[in-house]
Amino acid sequence: MAATTHTVTNQAPPLVGYDVYACDRALTEGVERHVAPELLDGVREELGELGRAAGSAQAQEWGVQANEHPPRLRTHDRYGHRIDEVDFHPAWHRLLGRAVSAGLTAAWSRPAGHVRRAAGFMVWTQAEAGHGCPVSMTHAAVPALRADPELAAEWEPRLTSRVYEQGLRPAASKPGALFGMGMTEKQGGSDVRANTTAAKALAGEGEYELTGHKWFCSAPMSDGFLVLGQAAEGLTCFLVPRVLEDGTRNVFRIQRLKDKLGNRSNASSEVEFDGTWARRVGEEGRGVRTIIEMVAATRLDCVLGSAALMRQGVAQAVHHAGHRSAFGGLLIDKPLMRNVLADLALESEAATTLALRLAAAYDADTEEERAFLRLAVPAAKYWVTKRCTPVAVEALECLGGNGYVEESGMPRLLRESPLNSIWEGSGNVQALDVLRALQREPQALNAFLAEVGKARGADHRLDGAIKDLLTELADLEGIEARARRLVERMALVLQGSLLVRWAPPEVSDAFCASRLGGDWGAAFGTLPHSLDLAAVVERARAEV
Repeated sequence: MAATTHTVTNQAPPLVGYDVYACDRALTEGVERHVAPELLDGVREELGELGRAAGSAQAQEWGVQANEHPPRLRTHDRYGHRIDEVDFHPAWHRLLGRAVSAGLTAAWSRPAGHVRRAAGFMVWTQAEAGHGCPVSMTHAAVPALRADPELAAEWEPRLTSRVYEQGLRPAASKPGALFGMGMTEKQGGSDVRANTTAAKALAGEGEYELTGHKWFCSAPMSDGFLVLGQAAEGLTCFLVPRVLEDGTRNVFRIQRLKDKLGNRSNASSEVEFDGTWARRVGEEGRGVRTIIEMVAATRLDCVLGSAALMRQGVAQAVHHAGHRSAFGGLLIDKPLMRNVLADLALESEAATTLALRLAAAYDADTEEERAFLRLAVPAAKYWVTKRCTPVAVEALECLGGNGYVEESGMPRLLRESPLNSIWEGSGNVQALDVLRALQREPQALNAFLAEVGKARGADHRLDGAIKDLLTELADLEGIEARARRLVERMALVLQGSLLVRWAPPEVSDAFCASRLGGDWGAAFGTLPHSLDLAAVVERARAEV
């Protein structure tokens, strides 16, 4: 018989066996808003299936296993031959296989493809975030490859395939392929124009030989990579296949895997090129312009990934507070805890609503929407990814000491939370990108203001924030030093506009009062007490 001191009481049950999609009201309402009515039944079915899988005990265990058994580099075989292979735990392959089969690399050619793919990416990321890197790279490579119709015709069907097959073989012999990317180098970092990788033209049309290194190469086990190198006419984009058509390995020397803070299930590497065969993508000297479409798509995925992490943190915090009792009642009913949970829920819903609006702009693909994305993507990437870590910290604290223990899953979420703010250009890079668009592309600002203006007159705090933003935009003095402040205000005004138009009144009222009206403290849990906080918290609850 167990000792009475070991009787377990007042512990929240695990948040498992639930539909991650159906329980996220901000996400489901966003999908219904942006997807055509005739498509909705099919989209709900596919996202519901993925949501139930993401919330299952099996998927959660895969996430644990993939992170407890990180990838391992094997540079040589037993005979001393260079092989440069990365071994992954079977759980990684199961997670990646489900992502591919769910169409998370197949957005570009199906109706409402970007919204349904964005929602699926947010759902499945909540099971495990690390494998989202190759999923994102593969998805984002498609628009860059379209700069060369011949390459696109060859590779796009492989990248948008719903079949995942592990192993290094010629891509033509596989039912589907994955892509990685390598831009940054030791001496340059985000300044990719400082790259020193040399590209020597060969006799074959569009064929080159690369010599150099990449300080960060994402997903080194992929079938192909987009990289930048210096050709005769300047910085140029290249496609580097991992295995050549005749079955021989291309020269792709993985020097080491990065030992990272988080994202431990995923392999990030340093690679060396030494006579590496490559195909040019786009024109010589136009490498940044060619690859920028890939960068923009991966930046959106940074927004989606951070929104997903926030949502998972909020779901765990609300679930715990709904089952844990203290001081004579459930934590969720305590006014101060309710304030904290509501504040976190606002941040999460604002991120989700903005992320889906960006995905819908990709689906629309009009001149105005493309102009809107030019400002909205870097602004959202700057702000949403920066909000992820404080949300993860506060959500962990809601679980108390239980949240600090690995078994809760919250430490893994916390370690993952800074990642998207760094990848694909850190905060300063995003802020400076916004400044470039403001200075060079007036149509982008017009589209942004037109979007924000759709909610004018609906909330006086939003109207005041729009007026203040216009004043800031009109003042160019010291603009670079003020860039972060400006981009933060742009993101908040955009989020406020979307919530005023689409969220329930209790959500938009609380957001505008705190984020735009100034009635907010420096930490979560400082919302005005007069707001309908219980309704905000209840909306964020994940029902098992």
